[in-house]
Amino acid sequence: MGDLEIFLENISKIYDPGLFKKKVQAVEDLTLEVRQGEVYGLIGPNGAGKSTTIRVLLGLIRPDQGRILFRGEPLQQEKFQQEIGYLPENPYLYDYLTLQEVLQFCGRVSGGSSKGLQERIEALAAKLELTHALKRPLRTYSKGMLQRAGICFALLHDPAIVILDEPMSGLDPLGRKLVFDIVLELKEKGKTIFFCSHILSDVERLCDRMGVLVKGRLVKTYEKKDFQEREGHELHLILSSVPEGKLEGLCKLSGQLSERPGGFILSIPPAKLAETATSLGELGIGIEGSRSTRVSLEELFIETVEGAA
Repeated sequence: MGDLEIFLENISKIYDPGLFKKKVQAVEDLTLEVRQGEVYGLIGPNGAGKSTTIRVLLGLIRPDQGRILFRGEPLQQEKFQQEIGYLPENPYLYDYLTLQEVLQFCGRVSGGSSKGLQERIEALAAKLELTHALKRPLRTYSKGMLQRAGICFALLHDPAIVILDEPMSGLDPLGRKLVFDIVLELKEKGKTIFFCSHILSDVERLCDRMGVLVKGRLVKTYEKKDFQEREGHELHLILSSVPEGKLEGLCKLSGQLSERPGGFILSIPPAKLAETATSLGELGIGIEGSRSTRVSLEELFIETVEGAA
């Protein structure tokens, strides 16, 4: 994985709704890092602080404390904003203009040449299957078409970092596949993608790493190997908590060890079950259950959120 691209350190943000109303701690002591060239997913329940985290990163709101580094230097919003493309959860576009007109306007404002800009618009419209609607007023677009139009805006200036807030919202299965393929294409080009989504199956398939945000705090970071299905037939043993001083012995056992909330999962060939069970018994580690497939992100997410609560 690449060098550190974005680093949020000890970020906190409290909203004050006004007189006689309770203050809301949206983000609390959040430390989060995104590496260059990776797809990083931020997931969490409603109200966990995901959108606030994005707004702080974009400079749309100021944090009460903490700092943000961009490529190792204190964040300068003007420089950073030239490098990023952003899709908000509910993009607002001018209803009575066409997609062609709005993209041309935005491209010229950001300094794009007319020839190169038109080629870029046509390429993006084709990729997102909006060529037929380029000259239609945006008020005639469906919700899914508006979402795809918003992605055109986010990618118009070929940014190095793409921030997507609920990019699959309102999309049908074909639209989701389009966005899915675009994210993979961006990754292949070395772009950095940071996104929030409630569709955990998409996060599981797309992301290299995932952070779980609960009540404004980052409570866990998972990597793909923590839930990815392994090749070949394996038995996955769900282990109880490890007695003090026995972790080193557990790590020496044959098999693939991965952490889960409250314990570990040990993946072994079925033929090794008896031998492994004996070794675990000697270490004083119990087997709570087993499964023939690796745990899903949804299961890990539910366990993590319930554990944090």
